[in-house]
Amino acid sequence: MSVAPNSEEFYKKLKEQLYDTTLWPSEYLYKFILKTTPSEIQKIEALFNNMGAVITKVASKNGKYTSISINVRLKNPEMVIERYKAVAENVEGVISL
Repeated sequence: MSVAPNSEEFYKKLKEQLYDTTLWPSEYLYKFILKTTPSEIQKIEALFNNMGAVITKVASKNGKYTSISINVRLKNPEMVIERYKAVAENVEGVISL
């Protein structure tokens, strides 16, 4: 699921699904793929700094791309969406899965 920063309909549907399927507060797993650019990877890490997030990075076979998984406990779906929007607005060329 690649997300455009201003896709409000997508976020509205995601929020409804999260409320329907999850008891909050809960763990949430973010997955992102981006070109292996240290500055862009650091931007993602900074957006989840001081949240108790567990961040796992895996480089592709040729090292051109990096997969980032972030597991973090959040209070509600609004916080999930807030982080997705922050990543989309601040990180160049990121793909959200």
